[in-house]
Amino acid sequence: MKQISILGCGWLGMPLAKHLLQNGYSIKGSTTTETKLELLQNEGILPFLISLQANDISQEIVDFLENSEILIINIPPGLRGSSSESFVAKMENFIPFIEKSSVKKVIFVSSTSVYADENQIVTEETVPNPETESGKQLLTVENLLLQNTNFQTTILRFGGLIGEDRHPITFLAGKNNLENPEAPINLIHQIDCIEIIHKIIEKEVWNTVFNAVTPFHLSRKKYYTEKALELNLVPPQFIENQFSVGKTVSSNKLITILNYEFKKLG
Repeated sequence: MKQISILGCGWLGMPLAKHLLQNGYSIKGSTTTETKLELLQNEGILPFLISLQANDISQEIVDFLENSEILIINIPPGLRGSSSESFVAKMENFIPFIEKSSVKKVIFVSSTSVYADENQIVTEETVPNPETESGKQLLTVENLLLQNTNFQTTILRFGGLIGEDRHPITFLAGKNNLENPEAPINLIHQIDCIEIIHKIIEKEVWNTVFNAVTPFHLSRKKYYTEKALELNLVPPQFIENQFSVGKTVSSNKLITILNYEFKKLG
């Protein structure tokens, strides 16, 4: 039975772990919340309490990686607001432990925020030009992993994450003066995230970068207005007299190489 370690068993990592368990893999999973350890264990996941630090490391990291061939890194940079944390420093502290472990393959969950909003179609050949601090640090970590010859890495640049219990319209509903009404949406459902990760493992597709966004790019105004009405919410109001900026993220490479058909269109 092949063993996989998942760093970050949260909104995406937990159902991913359960899906992989159901498909015959042995799973080690980490959480930063002590009360979730029992929950992981009850699901058949070997639990570890791990919080990456820039200048310190938990000894549990060694046990967490031991005997795993594949590592899935699925933790947010945590750089919103006034946070001064360095995601890059945390990963620089963590990578030597991966090098010394049994891990030979890494999947790193990144984001389409590594691309700028330059009103163009972006592919994996587009030179990233992140505009946010989070995007900049994600891109740096991507390069650190891809350039490391001790293991093979595949980068997954997910669009905005949505699910049955998570959708932007729940906090956009009823709001006024939203920007970029004509900018295209770039979203991906939790179900597709999980299926794509499984496909990468199953097909052994390593040392590459994938954009992972549902090929469904209505304008923000049209999409969020329709979604609000569908859910009996108050549609948001957009600023109409400003130029819209955005990007259309192409997932054609992923669709072709993985022979993948998206399950959810938003």
